[in-house]
Amino acid sequence: METTQPLPLLGGLSAAQFMRQYWQKKPLLVRQAIPAMVPPIERGALFALAEREDVESRLIRQGKAGWTLRHGPLARRALPPLKQPAWTLLVQGVDLHHDGVHALLQQFRFLPDARLDDLMISYASDQGGVGAHFDSYDVFLLQAQGTRRWSIGKQSDLRLQQGVPLKILEHFEPEQSFVLEPGDMLYLPPRYAHDGVAVGDDCMTCSIGLRSSAAGELGADLLARMAQAYSEALEDAGPAELARYRDPSQPAVDAPAAMPAALQVFARKAVEAALRDPDAIDRALGESLTEPKANVWFDEGAEAPDGLNQVVLDRRTRMLYDARHLYINGESFRAGGADATLMRRLADRRALGPRELARASEGALALLAEWCEAGWVHAG
Repeated sequence: METTQPLPLLGGLSAAQFMRQYWQKKPLLVRQAIPAMVPPIERGALFALAEREDVESRLIRQGKAGWTLRHGPLARRALPPLKQPAWTLLVQGVDLHHDGVHALLQQFRFLPDARLDDLMISYASDQGGVGAHFDSYDVFLLQAQGTRRWSIGKQSDLRLQQGVPLKILEHFEPEQSFVLEPGDMLYLPPRYAHDGVAVGDDCMTCSIGLRSSAAGELGADLLARMAQAYSEALEDAGPAELARYRDPSQPAVDAPAAMPAALQVFARKAVEAALRDPDAIDRALGESLTEPKANVWFDEGAEAPDGLNQVVLDRRTRMLYDARHLYINGESFRAGGADATLMRRLADRRALGPRELARASEGALALLAEWCEAGWVHAG
């Protein structure tokens, strides 16, 4: 994506300017970020997604008894009447299931794919909302249909209300308020408090959320992946490499609960050996960031035709790369030379045409054919 050209999506700022001046620094309100905006998905199709077990959905209502939360799948009859006020349907990851929504998310690829998470859609009746809250990640709030009033504030008191099923701020102190109409967009940095309330019926808002991994969770996941990779490497190396702890010189002990020092040394060496590969952390990170979510699976693909003319990544496919590897849907591949350049182009553009495929090696074509059969890539 060209990063120096002005973008209507960012109010005439270039992507480079936006990242320097606003990203994780301050909010940005953009009027008509998408002129003549039409909803990327029809209401009926959105409601149909909420009925599916493989789609995460939530129904939030606010009434005299307070807030209620119900998790999907949600049959159409489980939703309140459209004219009943103060209810909201949230459908997560709509980009994984709808081409139009997936195409909308692609407009935000001035950000690294490793940071883009998904596109959630909120459908609300008049006065519907989810309460004043904050997110631990950046978010773009794009109004797709109807009208919503956003109140925002950068506050230090982030305590939450007790006894409610939602994470709602106990003391929200708004500093600004904006009414967004179709095509308007509001960007908010992490932990910026906000409260959106529908003004009128048929309010549809697209929330483009960013991944923000917690250090503990990410570290635990990477260590588990590295341990698994190290264990598999030892098994592939053969019995001679499958070293187990042995202690032929261990004397009898009168303090049986004391940890043997030799066992501690053995454990440290095992961990050091697993970390000795300089690419181990990078591979684990790439595999982690491209791992499909638990509710995502791929339909069995078709056999690739002889003489590929075009390939396109499935909208559910996550593909990244670094200097030495390709990562796709939780798997990693070493890559170099012309094939690496070709595959990086596929990851960046999510498609390859006839001229590019004509230069692909037999190995690269065989790999693409495997991905076609897995449903990760589609042949044109």
